[in-house]
Amino acid sequence: MTTYYTDQHEWIRVEGDEGTVGITGHATEQLGDVVFVETPSAGKVLKKGDEAAVVESVKAASEVYAPVGGTVTAANEDLSGDPAKVNAAPEGDGWFFKIKIADKAELSQLMTEDKYKEFVAGL
Repeated sequence: MTTYYTDQHEWIRVEGDEGTVGITGHATEQLGDVVFVETPSAGKVLKKGDEAAVVESVKAASEVYAPVGGTVTAANEDLSGDPAKVNAAPEGDGWFFKIKIADKAELSQLMTEDKYKEFVAGL
């Protein structure tokens, strides 16, 4: 299992040809308390960079983009009733959706955890 990061603060944890996608702890710190999450439906086909989900907080609404292209296989339905899970465990139970990755080569365009930490430190 390997986790990759985008410069928009999404993460994707890859196992085989499926990835679990969410937003980073840094993103949740910037957003504040999450009050609403809209996740994509299973079966939705996304291209890398497509708007995949929406997260609303007390401060702002933000889009969550697909870090890679593929087909959504599951959405985290728990977030509709408990959006605070995103704040409590952004890289755990606060995941947004799972995606069957169309082209694993797209992962090479993402950051490793160390590179992401360097990126955030430079902000």
